[in-house]
Amino acid sequence: MAADVQGLALMEYWQHKDKKLKLKLHTSYGPPERMPVQVFFRDPRKYSELERQALGHCRGRVLDVGAGAGAFPLVLQEQGLAVTALENSPLSCEVMRLRGVKDVLLGDLWELEGVQYDTLLLMMNGLGLAGTLPELPGLLQHLRGLLAPGGQILFDSSDIRYLYDGGDVPVPQDRYWGEILYQYEYKGERGEEFSWLYLDTEVMSVIAGDMGFYFDVLYGPEQDQYLARLTEAQP
Repeated sequence: MAADVQGLALMEYWQHKDKKLKLKLHTSYGPPERMPVQVFFRDPRKYSELERQALGHCRGRVLDVGAGAGAFPLVLQEQGLAVTALENSPLSCEVMRLRGVKDVLLGDLWELEGVQYDTLLLMMNGLGLAGTLPELPGLLQHLRGLLAPGGQILFDSSDIRYLYDGGDVPVPQDRYWGEILYQYEYKGERGEEFSWLYLDTEVMSVIAGDMGFYFDVLYGPEQDQYLARLTEAQP
């Protein structure tokens, strides 16, 4: 079993508050990048306008998918919302409990069933969980089963065509250009390699329509990133 790399990094930061701690991110488009672990713990006053907009649109019972260190659930709790923080990283779940997140659920989104939410929150390019473009309809169908009547899916994503503008990175010929391979590394420990999906608004609009969703851009695009909402189209 691969190491819980994200959880190891979050737990060590929580214990020591060392701002020098970084996750190494191996990618399919270039050399490894380094991500400061403290970004998972940043003060809400430093949130981007897109993040503030997303939190402001949450309503009812909320499921935060891939909640990390609990940044968004903590804010939503303060707003008086009932929020469940879903994570598949055991150590990340422990960090959230230590930070005061009230409802932490350790598990896999794909295995979640039998519950419904008014808001499904998928931030940090959360629909990327689909991995590839052909798998996106299946993810949307699964999310539909978790939506209460009148519910909404809030997510952000990015148009990453800029990666290929300079010609240094070749445009993929065998897959949608928004599919990126990643692997986390922390202090020599590597997690499993995974595919993550980034969606431009044109592609997202077509797929949402095909799946019977209304697609509304709520904020952006700004710096190639946007916030959007999916709701069920009425027959």
